[in-house]
Amino acid sequence: MNVSRHSVPVDSKGFLPMTRAEMSARGWEALDVLIITGDAYVDHPSFGAAMIGRVLEAGGCRVGIVAQPDWKRLEAIQVMGRPRLFCGVTAGNLDSMLANYTAARHRRKEDVYSEDGLPGRRPNHAAIVYAQMCRQAFPGLPVVLGGLEAGMRRFAHYDYWEDKLRPALLADAKADILVYGMGEVAVREIARRLRADVTDLGGIRGTARLLGGRETSTNDFGDCIRLASWEELRRDPKLLLRLTKVIEAQQTPYCGKRLVQVHGNRALLQEPPAWPLDGPDLDAVYELPFMRAPHPAYRGRIPAFAAIQDSIVVSRGCPGGCTFCGLGFHQGKFVSSRSVDSVVGEIRRVAAGGTFRGTVSDLGGPTANLFGARNGHVEACRRCHRPSCLWPRLCPHFRIDEGKGIELLRRAREQAGVKHVFVQSGIRMDIALRTPAYLEELVRHHVSGHLKVAPEHLHPEVLRRMRKPAVDFEAFLKQFHRLSEAAGKEQYLVPYFISSFPGCTDREMAVIERFLKRQSWNLQQVQDFIPLPMTGAAAMYVTGLDLDTEQPIPVVRNAGDRARQRRMLHPNRPRATPHGASGLDDYDVGVSP
Repeated sequence: MNVSRHSVPVDSKGFLPMTRAEMSARGWEALDVLIITGDAYVDHPSFGAAMIGRVLEAGGCRVGIVAQPDWKRLEAIQVMGRPRLFCGVTAGNLDSMLANYTAARHRRKEDVYSEDGLPGRRPNHAAIVYAQMCRQAFPGLPVVLGGLEAGMRRFAHYDYWEDKLRPALLADAKADILVYGMGEVAVREIARRLRADVTDLGGIRGTARLLGGRETSTNDFGDCIRLASWEELRRDPKLLLRLTKVIEAQQTPYCGKRLVQVHGNRALLQEPPAWPLDGPDLDAVYELPFMRAPHPAYRGRIPAFAAIQDSIVVSRGCPGGCTFCGLGFHQGKFVSSRSVDSVVGEIRRVAAGGTFRGTVSDLGGPTANLFGARNGHVEACRRCHRPSCLWPRLCPHFRIDEGKGIELLRRAREQAGVKHVFVQSGIRMDIALRTPAYLEELVRHHVSGHLKVAPEHLHPEVLRRMRKPAVDFEAFLKQFHRLSEAAGKEQYLVPYFISSFPGCTDREMAVIERFLKRQSWNLQQVQDFIPLPMTGAAAMYVTGLDLDTEQPIPVVRNAGDRARQRRMLHPNRPRATPHGASGLDDYDVGVSP
């Protein structure tokens, strides 16, 4: 049910307003910023719309949120009137096509970011649809795009669900500016300029703009790297491979250059990435006054919130550079960690809440056991264009702080009212094997019974194309069970494997199949590969070329071959058991809210 349809008054004190009545209760006649999101409004730092809304609020803006509006009615986004500064648009914590469709391109039966998991609450290509609504509802008002969908589609890209190349999102959305990455710094600068009546939004790190024809024709773009144009890509889709590698190499705030991609007579101009928040600045955004709950207008359960309700984000950034994952394009490869004091302070606030039952469900981030790690702190890092600090081998400049991670775990479980502190967001096995004291602390005290790990595959060539280390998974498994037995606990690993990855045939899948048979494992979740926009894996899927060697590789495309590879991940099930979408969890493939 749409929140706007609720007729029963609710006590929304403390939340960002969603209705005119809530604005009036605050004494507001007009908003400064209206945020439109494809998710239900959950006031929690793991939800992008809430984070950006709170950051703008802390900067003095009056912010309102319209969540999952009826996209067939302009009135659905006009409920709080015309904002003074701009409309912010996000498809939500997931790409809307991923939220709406499975790897088999079937409509999903659940949307975990909607009330009661109800599907169909956001349109396909939601960022484009919402931006066009804003243009019609509020003529002349600046429209700012942000979120995962906008960021991963900021250049011409491949859309798996439509099975075609699409132009840069701004070419369809007609927005004024696109914010990519985490967005807090860029959106504050946009608000500052518009409040000062400065209409020029150029030169803001972490943004992209589609320039007009006149500005394009008069700009020589001498300080930019020119990407293959939209027209060139349409003529030769194989150009997507090198385009992806160039974009990825420039995804660093230290030495990344401006990028330009021509669409017709207009140029898409991307500024270098924003500097990552770190230290007190990172602490500050997570210490904003989040209610850590869904807006009280919702009567039903929001599954995504239930999963993270008592979790704590402790770090940002992923140095892994996996080719199937969007984290490197969204959060960047440079790790930023909160202070232990800031995390402990949030645990205390959570523990003081009326719904807390004694368990912190996760102390996590993109990689839970990289808390306190450092990269980007020496000059060599600042000149580096490598997408990964961990592959093909650990960079000598990458610093792992085992002691900081142990300190966090110990202090977290010492807090009053806390009975358990778990790590659920997954760990890297290669890092864990280098930090035996941390691994022992984790296994002894912080596993809920199941620990997530992501070998993704076991064949070395497929792992190379994924940019995953060929770590000895069986050795890690033995170490985990040895430590669990020493702690007197019966605990299990939950491994994730991906089927149908580019370059993976039945021969490569057989390596996993044989391993699972030896272990007598039946996997509960299978990641059926989805080529997410702008990733290296998507470029390999489209072109049929290896990302590194640019040599031809086999690509599994038809439904029958994909289904057969999925079945190979269940070698111990009776063959009469139905397969296909059952048990499939492709939400997890390269997605990070």
